[in-house]
Amino acid sequence: MVGTSARLLRLLSLLQGRRAWTGAELTARLEVTPRTLRRDVDRLRTLGYPIASTTGVGGGYRLGAGSELPPLLLDDREALAVALGLRAAAAGAIAGLEDATLGALTKLDQVMPARLRRKVGALHGAIVPLPHRASVDVGTLSLLAGACRDAERLRFDYRAREAELTKRRVEPAGLVSAGFRWYLVAWDLDRGDWRTFRVDRIAGAPARGETFVPRPPPPGGLSAYVEKAVSVEAYGVRARVRLHAPASEIAPRLSWYGRVESDGPDRCTVTAGAPSIEALAAWMSSLGVDFEILEPAGTGDALRALARRIRRAARRPGA
Repeated sequence: MVGTSARLLRLLSLLQGRRAWTGAELTARLEVTPRTLRRDVDRLRTLGYPIASTTGVGGGYRLGAGSELPPLLLDDREALAVALGLRAAAAGAIAGLEDATLGALTKLDQVMPARLRRKVGALHGAIVPLPHRASVDVGTLSLLAGACRDAERLRFDYRAREAELTKRRVEPAGLVSAGFRWYLVAWDLDRGDWRTFRVDRIAGAPARGETFVPRPPPPGGLSAYVEKAVSVEAYGVRARVRLHAPASEIAPRLSWYGRVESDGPDRCTVTAGAPSIEALAAWMSSLGVDFEILEPAGTGDALRALARRIRRAARRPGA
């Protein structure tokens, strides 16, 4: 028979792994009687775990949030995911969390089995991170997340690119991380439409206001909306390009920087934005496949000018 301590750890792991359990499910998993289950739940409560219970049809047990974070139980895959995430966060993606991240990583490394520590070291050593281009204040990020969760309106000053600060009133829907940046997706009350806001361009601490009834998200969901805003609408030139390569080959290489649609077994169409047609052509050329710019029309002059510069560079000594 499993000892009491081992059974308590197993019960705690189950409660942490799912939002709610019925008593019948737990007794079956633990192979104990309902009376033993109730005693084990009481033992965990005396150790500080806030476990709520309900009776009747549909009743069961649920691990709630207490005044302090209790010890967590992680399986091998969860421990690997947390360790790699902490190592990535230690690089400073969110300003103000570097020391806390390193402290949490140190505690995890101390108790992690040697086999997992070797896996984490191998995976982390194979990953070459790019420098983060914009850090986000953890206080601002937490405030925005709380307003999204509680459906509270926000007021803040926002600087779009090099423009002056503007005052915005929004109903926040969610936060999306993309391309080393955080974006807030919100309904802009003054403009009457959905907008994306780079969190690092929000000046000062946003002010939370009254609650609101959440709207249906934009078509495709928040991630798709940010993807479109980042890859297309953020640039002066919007284009459609046909690439002579299958979508399955091109899509992983473009990530957030363009929308890829299949155009047959060996072709695909990319919708993207760029500062100029020449910049777009140079970007498409870097993919190493033939391409045609479908939109906008009349791009021949810009492409020929780019080709002439490349030919001159190729003719120079040492090229």
